[in-house]
Amino acid sequence: MSKPDSPLRTPICDLLHIDHPIIQSGMGRIAGPELVAEVCRAGGLGILAGLGVNGEELRKQIRRARELTDRAFGVNLWLHEQLLTPRQPSDVSDDDVRLVQDTLNQFRRRLNVPTTDQRPAPFPDLIAEAIEVILEERVAVWSVGLGNPNASVVERAHRAGIVVMAMVCTAEDARTVAASGVDVIVAQGLEAGGHRSTWTKSSSPDAAGVSTMTLVPQVVDAVSQPVIAAGGIADGRGLVAAIALGAAGALLGTRFVATKESMAPAMFKDALLAATSEDTTITDAFTGLYARALRNRFIDEYAASGAPVLPSMLQSKAAEDVFMAAVKANDPEYYPMPAGQIAGLIRTLPSAGDVVRTIVAEAEATLRRLSGARAS
Repeated sequence: MSKPDSPLRTPICDLLHIDHPIIQSGMGRIAGPELVAEVCRAGGLGILAGLGVNGEELRKQIRRARELTDRAFGVNLWLHEQLLTPRQPSDVSDDDVRLVQDTLNQFRRRLNVPTTDQRPAPFPDLIAEAIEVILEERVAVWSVGLGNPNASVVERAHRAGIVVMAMVCTAEDARTVAASGVDVIVAQGLEAGGHRSTWTKSSSPDAAGVSTMTLVPQVVDAVSQPVIAAGGIADGRGLVAAIALGAAGALLGTRFVATKESMAPAMFKDALLAATSEDTTITDAFTGLYARALRNRFIDEYAASGAPVLPSMLQSKAAEDVFMAAVKANDPEYYPMPAGQIAGLIRTLPSAGDVVRTIVAEAEATLRRLSGARAS
């Protein structure tokens, strides 16, 4: 464990009430109360996934996390434009529905799922409800993904004693969220797993494609808020590199997928442990928004079909029965497995607390090695 005067103890530790500048990403389908509490108990910041969770369930999860730990933790919530004003199934053309369902029906037949030609169910409009729960429960940190919180809601969070942290993919977006008054900015490099943190869908998967090593110093120079590095970090060497670039800490997602407390299905964890850095790709086939994930038959065959993708998150609603059947069949070829290019470094399945402790030990050893190299 790092000492109070350790070079690992950056100012972000005091701001977020944590011992180590290590933050676990609030990944949907993965980050539940058990994972969050284990990260917090080890001195990092755990973040609950709030996307698509109704207010009652979100409050229940927040209170469950508080039963498991008395440490500070956060809640992640997207503010993407297509979630703030959800697209309705009736907005989609008949041709697009047919093409999407025809493609998904190929997967359904393989998984013994009934085929359908119907429009998907609407994605629930839950953002405003979730924000109120976050404010009422006075969680320590509100982690904003895929969106820019306006100044008025940031001010409400500050009045409730909540630190607001927003993720961006470009220096320009960093300046925008800084102007909204957020307290911490996460710079997400292209190699990161999961969704690209932009609040409008780009024209191609390569847009906002700046690597972490290039993006972090640009964001550090662009804003006055502390900056957290995200993307391509899974060990102590990566944490030290992030700090060297000017970041105050690191946010890790993929490394925490492969932990005992992660809610990811066993088949996902197994696939991640076997993956290399070349096994990921950026796709919008799972949700309608671009995300980096482990490549599988769903991604490749959906792209080859030429079918359109429905607006977020109607695409995920249309394919939800496929995803659930894949879990039941223990078949990772038809399940979304968000993961970053750092996958090639992950070969063990420890507890999330051990991940934090190992990263701290590795980072301190790296700093000692670098210090010795300078002295010689």
